[in-house]
Amino acid sequence: MNIKAIFLSGLLLLATPSVQAIDPPPTPENTIPPSPTREFRGVWIATVLNTDWPSKPGLTTDQQKAELIAMLDRAVQLNFNAVIFQVRPACDALYFSPYEPWSESITGQMGKAPSPDYDPLGFALEEAHKRGLELHAWFNPYRAYHAKSTSPISANHISKTQPELVKQYGKFLWLDPGEQAVQDYSIKVIMDVVRRYDIDGVHIDDYFYPYPQRDAQNQLIDFPDEPSWQKYLQSGGTKSRNDWRRENINTFVERLYRTIKSYRPSVKFGISPFGIWQTGYPKQIVSVDNSSTFNPYDQIYADSRKWLMEGWLDYLAPQLYWRIEQRQQSYPVLLNWWLEQNIKGRHIWPGNFTSRVADGSSTAWPASEILNQIKATRDASGAQGNIHFSMKPLIQNRGGISELLTKDVYTDPALVPASPWLDNTPPGRPELSIQKDANSNPIQLNWKPTGNKKVWLWVVQTKTGGEWTLNILPNRQTSAALANTPFESVAVSAVTRDGIQGAIAIVKVK
Repeated sequence: MNIKAIFLSGLLLLATPSVQAIDPPPTPENTIPPSPTREFRGVWIATVLNTDWPSKPGLTTDQQKAELIAMLDRAVQLNFNAVIFQVRPACDALYFSPYEPWSESITGQMGKAPSPDYDPLGFALEEAHKRGLELHAWFNPYRAYHAKSTSPISANHISKTQPELVKQYGKFLWLDPGEQAVQDYSIKVIMDVVRRYDIDGVHIDDYFYPYPQRDAQNQLIDFPDEPSWQKYLQSGGTKSRNDWRRENINTFVERLYRTIKSYRPSVKFGISPFGIWQTGYPKQIVSVDNSSTFNPYDQIYADSRKWLMEGWLDYLAPQLYWRIEQRQQSYPVLLNWWLEQNIKGRHIWPGNFTSRVADGSSTAWPASEILNQIKATRDASGAQGNIHFSMKPLIQNRGGISELLTKDVYTDPALVPASPWLDNTPPGRPELSIQKDANSNPIQLNWKPTGNKKVWLWVVQTKTGGEWTLNILPNRQTSAALANTPFESVAVSAVTRDGIQGAIAIVKVK
């Protein structure tokens, strides 16, 4: 696919031609373009068990790269602005890690590097940023080995190097959230990525304490954390066991948020918990998982409302994986309840079960369900975006979902909503210059940043026939062709990593 065509619709890029004349910065005209739409449009790229990427283990490096590029290109085609890329499915890594083994998703064998060697996260970041996409690195802080994994565990996996921190739970291996050393370890792993990679966000999902498992007699298995529980009691702890478990997760969430902000404040921290806090909140809601009664507050010890109300995150993406008409788990009812809890004014970007569209099951959804959920999000006061689980149905265009998104709800690009609590400093107004040919015809517009604030994106708006068209470009692009175009005016402004848009520079072309 032609990347230039992806970046612009009607605004073509040029290599700089020989200069015939360069105008000084033009005087802006009075007509101001409309503000760009603000909406987070994200998609999860799941790597655990090769859910989305790579499509299967053991692909060559070139095949893996080609698949990833196709996914990022599809995100741009659909006017998305962010991908959430899973880099740590189970105490393993899809990047060069000094602490954890290579994920089996890459080669089919835990601990085995790709060949030829490359860094999937580094590659994904470079390609995402080339396209003006945010990339959030997605970590599972506690899962240590998936029940459906097939690879032998490598010698440098934490279950081998620090077995006292890892518990067998059903067919899973799980880090014990009650151990201080587990908190230290997972934060060390995550901060290693924050320090070494230019990621836009850190993301954790709904796996805290494990989802309930049953034994051979169909009895619920309690999480085997007796040693850490006894340590807590012996230290003078007085909480109930359930409250203690919740506090372990709360402490981790707060500590991770503060640690990220102490090092790189612009990195957004987001959590996508189970979409229901507790049964009965609000009154009509009944929490279920796999058609069984389930309470995430008491069973995976996730007090997700507290994290939002305390402001220990920059965005919450509750997984609202139910249909609008499903009264006991109603999408709009749950969304509005979450918005009411948002006293700190953080972002609420609900997760949508896009993978349910035309999935071949008896419970498959039509693509229209997802479109209606996006519209319901827009109708809710205080919600500005959605995250789709996951990339595969968008690549496959299942049920026509990709086609319908661009024809109906994602017709134009959008900027990620600003996060002014991180940094509200605007970038400078760019300097514009028009390059002309020997006959004084405009052939190229050039722009450059001003001021000290680093530019993340350029908003380039072109006026034709009295109508403005929006293009959002990566910061590395600083020119656009004007020859043989009908543009009357071009407006350029800068946007920071925190989503703050600066003053607009406008030039009249014709």
